[in-house]
Amino acid sequence: MIRINLLPHREEAKKERRQQFFVLAGLVSVLGLLIVFAVYTTIGGYISDQDSNNEFLKKEIAILDKELDQIKRLKEQTQALLARKQVIENLQRDRGETVYLLSEMVKQVPEGIYLKSLKQDGLKVNVTGFAQSNARVSALMRNFEASPWLEAPQLIEVKAGVLNGRRINDFSMNVTLTRVKPEDAGVKK
Repeated sequence: MIRINLLPHREEAKKERRQQFFVLAGLVSVLGLLIVFAVYTTIGGYISDQDSNNEFLKKEIAILDKELDQIKRLKEQTQALLARKQVIENLQRDRGETVYLLSEMVKQVPEGIYLKSLKQDGLKVNVTGFAQSNARVSALMRNFEASPWLEAPQLIEVKAGVLNGRRINDFSMNVTLTRVKPEDAGVKK
């Protein structure tokens, strides 16, 4: 029988496989490092992009906050101007109110009634005076009720008294002033 010694050949094959293994292990580790480096670089790029986006958004938010403050100030100024406009409109609307009130008083006060005072508080008017009789006070209340500018007369009190030797009835009443345009004054009657 023939014997062949394969030991050195096996040793060389083992050595060659070991070298291939180390080369492949080195290549795999280099490839793994390259993959890790690429992933790390990619993630770092994403993070830096997101950071730059966040900074941009922060700047834009700061700009929008300034604009919102300006809008708030403009709204406050607008509200102040609207309030002033409303006051002016109310003054414009009510400027003839006293004239209409006095004109209505002249028209509605019957003979035998003498007014001492008129006090206006908003739409409420307090009328005090004296009359020759209670019937004249009743006539005054009916006239106020029929007036386009006056409504809801409320008699507060009537007291009998004497003035310059004559018997009189002292009265006090409240009446509400109606805000009616002059053109509509004839329609309410």
